Amino acid sequence: MRLLSVRLILSLIVGITLVSLAFSYYEVLREKRALRSQLERSSGELGESFALNVEKSWESVRGLQRTVQHFGNREHMLGVAVYDRQGKLVAITSDLQPILGTAPTDVTRAMAENHAESSFGRLDKYRVHIFALPLHRDDEVLGGLAVVHDVDYIRVQNLHTWREAFLRILAQVFLIVFITVLIVRWSIAGPIARAAQWMRALRMGRISSRQQMPDLDLFKPLAWEVATLAESLSQARTAAENEARLREAGESMWTADRLAVQIQTRLEGGRLFIVSNREPYIHQRNGKEIEAVVPPSGLVTALEPVLEACDGTWIAHGSGDADTEVVDAHDRLRVPPDEPRYTLRRVWLSKEEEEGYYYGFSNEGLWPLCHIAHTRPIFRALDWQFYQEVNRKFAAAVLEEIADTQHPVVLVQDYHFALLPRFIKEKRPDARVAIFWHIPWPNPEAFGICPWQRQLVDGLLGADLIGFHIQSHCNNFLQTVDRVVESRVDWEHFAVSRQNHRTIVRPFPISVDLTDDESVEPDQYGINYLDRSVLMRSLGVEAAFVGVGVDRVDYTKGIHERFRAIERFLEKYPKYQGQFTFVQIGAPSRTHIKRYHDLMAELEAEAERINWRFQSGKWKPILFLKRHHSHKEIEGYYRAADLCLVTSLHDGMNLVAKEFLAARRDERGVLILSQFTGAARELRDALLVNPYDIDQTAEAIRAALEMEPEERQMRVRRMRKIIRERNIYRWAGSLVTELCELRLDGSDRTQGKSRGGVTAA
Repeated sequence: MRLLSVRLILSLIVGITLVSLAFSYYEVLREKRALRSQLERSSGELGESFALNVEKSWESVRGLQRTVQHFGNREHMLGVAVYDRQGKLVAITSDLQPILGTAPTDVTRAMAENHAESSFGRLDKYRVHIFALPLHRDDEVLGGLAVVHDVDYIRVQNLHTWREAFLRILAQVFLIVFITVLIVRWSIAGPIARAAQWMRALRMGRISSRQQMPDLDLFKPLAWEVATLAESLSQARTAAENEARLREAGESMWTADRLAVQIQTRLEGGRLFIVSNREPYIHQRNGKEIEAVVPPSGLVTALEPVLEACDGTWIAHGSGDADTEVVDAHDRLRVPPDEPRYTLRRVWLSKEEEEGYYYGFSNEGLWPLCHIAHTRPIFRALDWQFYQEVNRKFAAAVLEEIADTQHPVVLVQDYHFALLPRFIKEKRPDARVAIFWHIPWPNPEAFGICPWQRQLVDGLLGADLIGFHIQSHCNNFLQTVDRVVESRVDWEHFAVSRQNHRTIVRPFPISVDLTDDESVEPDQYGINYLDRSVLMRSLGVEAAFVGVGVDRVDYTKGIHERFRAIERFLEKYPKYQGQFTFVQIGAPSRTHIKRYHDLMAELEAEAERINWRFQSGKWKPILFLKRHHSHKEIEGYYRAADLCLVTSLHDGMNLVAKEFLAARRDERGVLILSQFTGAARELRDALLVNPYDIDQTAEAIRAALEMEPEERQMRVRRMRKIIRERNIYRWAGSLVTELCELRLDGSDRTQGKSRGGVTAA
């Protein structure tokens, strides 16, 4: 840093001096020209005036000499000389006589050309200016006049200007260098020193990498890279510490690092290709800038480490308004933006395709069909046509991406792509293809409503592995297969043989990332660590007890039943009126579908009705927050709540229940969980309810608020342990590992496993 300061100071001195000298030279030159111009002008005026007097005295030599002597006594003037037509000296001032005998060239030229002449030169030891003009009588040239000035005063004036410029340059250099040194110390040296202390503290483990680096806004790109490096170092240290702790305890927990290593080993140098409707990064225009947004999705958390480990490819629908501006000619780009390690391939859909395939067949047909929630599915022939077309479009993109890969591994996500496995396997039978169905699979009678059930089942059976959340969904699927298509169902090994192809069906319960990072500073969570009363006051409500629900506004989530249970709870236990407030975070979803639009209006009306009945003063029983909240905002409500209500009428898993428990590092809070969720199979310490039984749910709310702290802590601790052991990385690792271990010749290495078993972690 000292060497940098010396170099900077020397550079400033040299630079400022050179620039100042250049400007000073220009200023001196300009002043010299001005003085010369002024001298020429005054010499001309004086010469013309003197010529008139000389012409009048021409006949008298004595009178002419007196006139010359009189006019020659002026400031900066050496003298005046008069010559006849032949150039012979007629009269001259005494001071000029020793150095100017013969007529100078200017006088000779002035008489010859009959006009004034002016020039700068030297006479003897003098620097002079000579102004010469012809003398006339009756338009006849009689002779010539020379007015000679000493111009040495101009040189003296220039030297004076240079001296002033030097002193000014010296003062400027001193002041600028002094100010620069202060600025460097204040805005550069100081922040860098503090950043070095921050990095030293980080290296020694005294602070968390999430603690913001101090005072380095001036170097934002450097700060970003250093912060990323610090985060990587912190994660590596945490991973090493966790691995050592687990090894000491004889435990085996899945982490992102372990997942990456596991998949690298299983792929044996191959590549993984993931297909989903939702993309991991959405590029949106924010003013004149384009920003990359990560949508809230557990899939990104789970699968990104896998793709980074094998330089894989994620194929998804490009839905951002700036997505087309950042891809190359092949619709690809490298992600993540800060440290690209895998490829995102975007597939473009027209408005009609999106309307028919996604909103139509997928969400007005398959979604209500698979969620037994008493909403009639709508099946339109045009929607089915678009669904097939989009599945074929994605299949073409997948086949293009895997064209140069031997034995590729393809992982398809969710009900949007039921036909995709068959389309891929028809062209690339050597590819390993799995599909994970994130929603429930209903019983055969319910699924039989779909007019194209045979095509959907046949498309799914093109996969080598089909994954569901829980075993009962696997059972329902196999029963559906048994009824719908011609095949052989192996109930012992949970496999289907059809057209010389074997498909394995397995449960893989999805989860969340539960990381107990004790180095995180409380203020990094902002609202999450605020006192509950502060949080409620920010919402304009006062309450002693708080409940929370977090859902997309969807008819499968049981929000209407939840509101009715709260109403019943306040009826049965009036002592909680004015004390208990329930915060429902409802993210608007698919609002241009009529059923969803109507549902939002119904829920708003129900919340208003219950509030009108019970509210008083600054208290109201239900706060319905109808907007999208960030994960950080939602964690604040999770941590402030006494209980979390998850009352889905039918759900594949429901990650809200697990997210609530993951956020409760304090081991407080009570989870009230619908028995119709996949999570209810794992989280047995939650208060399980039938959401249709309003009184049972109301009683569960009372039990949660009055539960002893010891019992509450014991329940949360056991459920957090389950989530920690069966986290999102275990889900991804088990799914991809099972797929990689399958043999494509009709048999597989997993046949010896028990019914319903999953790949060992």
